Amino acid sequence: MDFPDDLTTGQRIRLLRESRGMSREMLASMCGRGSDWLKKIESGERQLRNNGLILRLAAALQITDASLITGADSNVSQPVQVGRLHHPGMPPIWDAVMNRRLSAARPDAPVDVAALQGRVDQTWILWHTSGQNRTEVMKLLPALIRDTEAAVRSLDGTERRAALVAQSDVYRLTGQATAYVAPAELAWVVADRALAAAQDADQPAAIAAAAWNMGNILRETSYPEEALRVVTEAADLIRPHLDEAPADWRGVYGALQLHAAVTAARDGRSGDAWRYWGAGDQVAKSLPASYVHPSTVFGRANVDFHQVSVAVDLRTARQALSVADDIDPDAMPSVERRARLWVEVARGHLQRGDHTAALHVMQIAHQIGAETVEFTPSALTAVTDLWQSAPRALRPEAAQLAEKIGLREAG
Repeated sequence: MDFPDDLTTGQRIRLLRESRGMSREMLASMCGRGSDWLKKIESGERQLRNNGLILRLAAALQITDASLITGADSNVSQPVQVGRLHHPGMPPIWDAVMNRRLSAARPDAPVDVAALQGRVDQTWILWHTSGQNRTEVMKLLPALIRDTEAAVRSLDGTERRAALVAQSDVYRLTGQATAYVAPAELAWVVADRALAAAQDADQPAAIAAAAWNMGNILRETSYPEEALRVVTEAADLIRPHLDEAPADWRGVYGALQLHAAVTAARDGRSGDAWRYWGAGDQVAKSLPASYVHPSTVFGRANVDFHQVSVAVDLRTARQALSVADDIDPDAMPSVERRARLWVEVARGHLQRGDHTAALHVMQIAHQIGAETVEFTPSALTAVTDLWQSAPRALRPEAAQLAEKIGLREAG
C-alpha cells in the first residue's frame, strides 16, 4: 500500500488492518494485547515505541517490511518474518468464486441432486476428521462450487431448491476452510452467497446455518453487534419450527446460541455470554447424548467446549481450566474442534502465567490438528507468546513449535 507521508503510525496500522478484513480484537490478540491497547495506538492516544511490538504487528498484518507501519524515516525498517497465514489452495478457490460464469453451459447429463448433496456432506466430514483439513478440503471445493452452481442453473422446482441448499452448504464450507487465509472481499462474497442461496431455497434450517456462517464473518471483521443481530434473527426464524422439526434443525438453533455466547464474551458482556451459553446447553439436553450436527458439530461435547471458550474470552482462566479438567476431548468427533479446545486451554494457562502447561497443551493441539494451529490467529498468538516469553529452559521447545507452524525460520 502507498501511504501519504503525513499519516501517523496508528493511522497506518488501522488502514492495514481494515484492508485485511481484521477486527481490532483479532490483531491485538495476535500481538498478545487487548483491543483497548490497539484502539489507543490507532487513535494516537498512545505512542508505539516498542520495536518488538512493531515487528509483531507487522508479522500479524502479513507485511514484510516494518516501515510500512512506522514510515520510511523511522529507525524500524528491517525485514519481517511473517507467519503462514496464506495457503497454496487459495488461487483455484478464488477463480471458482470470483470468476463466476454468467452464461455457462448446462450439464450434459441430468443432475443427481442427492448425489451432489452427498459429496458436500462427505467434504464436511473430511473437514472435521482430517488433521490436514484445509489442504484436503480446499482441493475439493473448486469443483463443488462449480457443480452446485451448474445444478442450480439447470434445475427448477423442488430439485432446484434442493440444489440451492447444497450450494449454500458448499459456500459455508468454503468460508470455514478459507477463514484467515482468504482476502476479505472473498470472505464476504462467500458468506453472502451462502445466505442468498439458503433464502432462495426458502429452507429455515439452511438459512439459520448460513446466518451462523455470516455471523462468523461479521464477528471477525469487528462487527459484533451486527453478528449478534444476524444470529438472533436466525434463531427467531427457526424457533417456531423446533417442536416438530428434525434434530438437525435444533442442532443449528443450538449452534446459533453458542455463536452468540462467544460473540458476547469477546465483547466483555459476561451476563449475555452465559445466558446464550445456557440456552445452547438446554438445546443439547433436549437432544440424544450422542447427537452431533453434521456441519457445526453442535452437541453435548461442543457445548462443553464452548464453556471453556467463553470463560477464556471473559478472562476467567481459573473457571475455564476447571471446566476443561472435566471434559473428555475424545467425546468430540471433530479433529478441528478438539485441536481448538487445546488452544483455548493453552490460552487459559497463559492468562495465569503458566508457560509450562501452555506449551504442553499447544504441542498436543498441534499433534491433533496441525493446520488448525497453523491457520488460527489465537493459536499463532499463543505460540508467539511462548516463543518470546517462555522460561529459558522451555524456549528451545517453544522455538521448535514456532518453526513447525511457520512463525520462525529453521536454524
